[in-house]
Amino acid sequence: MNPSQQGLLARAALRSAAWSERWFPEAWVFGALGVGVVALAAMAFGTTPVAAAQAFGDGFWSLIPFTMQMAFVVIGGYVVASAPAVAHLIDALARVPRSGRGAVCYVGLVSMLASLLSWGFSLVFGGLLVRALARRADLRMDYRAAGAAAYLGLGAVWAMGLSSSAAQLQANPASMPPGLLAITGVLPFTQTIFLWQSLLLTALLILASLLVCWFTTPIGDAARTARDCGVAETDAAPALPARTRPGEWLEYSPLLSLLIGVLGLGWLLRRFASMPAAGAIADLNTYNLLFLTAGLLLHWRPRSFLDAVARAVPGTTGVLIQFPLYGGIAALLTHAPGSDGATLAHRLSGLFVHVASTDSFPLVMGAYSAVLGFFVPSGGGKWLVEAPYVMQAANDLHVHLGWAVQVYNAAEALPNLINPFWMLPLLGVLGLKARDVVGFTFIQLLVHVPLVLGLLWALGLTLSYLPPVMP
Repeated sequence: MNPSQQGLLARAALRSAAWSERWFPEAWVFGALGVGVVALAAMAFGTTPVAAAQAFGDGFWSLIPFTMQMAFVVIGGYVVASAPAVAHLIDALARVPRSGRGAVCYVGLVSMLASLLSWGFSLVFGGLLVRALARRADLRMDYRAAGAAAYLGLGAVWAMGLSSSAAQLQANPASMPPGLLAITGVLPFTQTIFLWQSLLLTALLILASLLVCWFTTPIGDAARTARDCGVAETDAAPALPARTRPGEWLEYSPLLSLLIGVLGLGWLLRRFASMPAAGAIADLNTYNLLFLTAGLLLHWRPRSFLDAVARAVPGTTGVLIQFPLYGGIAALLTHAPGSDGATLAHRLSGLFVHVASTDSFPLVMGAYSAVLGFFVPSGGGKWLVEAPYVMQAANDLHVHLGWAVQVYNAAEALPNLINPFWMLPLLGVLGLKARDVVGFTFIQLLVHVPLVLGLLWALGLTLSYLPPVMP
């Protein structure tokens, strides 16, 4: 089937994909351009070149812990997936879809449901499922569309679930800065992610995303397989070579794997016993240790584990070299004062909050959060920057405080659909570049923006203001 025989949205997705493959830059270039734009904007409002350079340098390494965490998301996921037992499980799941289009929707559904529990799990598991589906000789699946579907957990609903940084923070007074606690009080999950309005919004977003997947997936000859995309190697790990030297004995013995595994499992058991499982798995350090420990034990022999790590490391290069640029952008926005002492982030918030009313607050705040999120892609960190003045405005306008958090959460995901920041770990698993999937995620963005903003406004009208509740 040639492109002219595809559906309207599929043709639009193919044109968008062709444009992005030709014009969308390498993700590092994208980040570097962002640095330039934000730096020039800051200086236009009076930030001195010295102050801009200082902010950029101070922020450049600010995401290093998070950078390493994201790199280990790739490594841990690959190590677990390449273990024979897990590879067989994923292969079994990959036998469910009956068509290429159905496979793409299947990946999207799995990814979005998994993201409601843990966005990190969604990112890795979705990518591994795509790789397994790509190995099916009887299934002609568009590898680009499937990769975009695997990203929908991060691009659609992750912040509406249990791993929402903003909702988790607002529900735990011990984690909140004192200034924020005085403004918002404690907002339990029943006032944020478990509101019926929030659950309805999440369900509608999942449904809309799957419909877009269905209608934008190329079929027939127009579908590009993994091999067509230059990803010829999607098979499981090669067999472990035989031991050839006496010095390799410990590498081929399970003793060290058992020792490290027992220690890791002991810590994990204490961690999960001390807090809810959803909260524990949402912590990236816990998540990564869980995957590394499981991978070590599943590979059984250190040699097999280390070989899997070596194969996974090339997929982390984008994360390692690009995340520092985003740290610099965030610092330029929040720590480079202009001639009047105000930062770009403060100017943006003042602009949006100034024009808002009680009824329009969800629209204005949603648009603001989405725009700023494109330049500062950090769910929890950005909320700490925004929350004091945004939630004070919600109090002043008598907007439901829990819904204000959900407005932030829903809008926070929108820029992810075209921002390479969060794509990088998944792209490392898939062996693709951002330009390969952004053509499909861009169509999702076109659908999500009016849907999300419209629902945020309409559902917000059903809620009444509740004064802050102090612990």
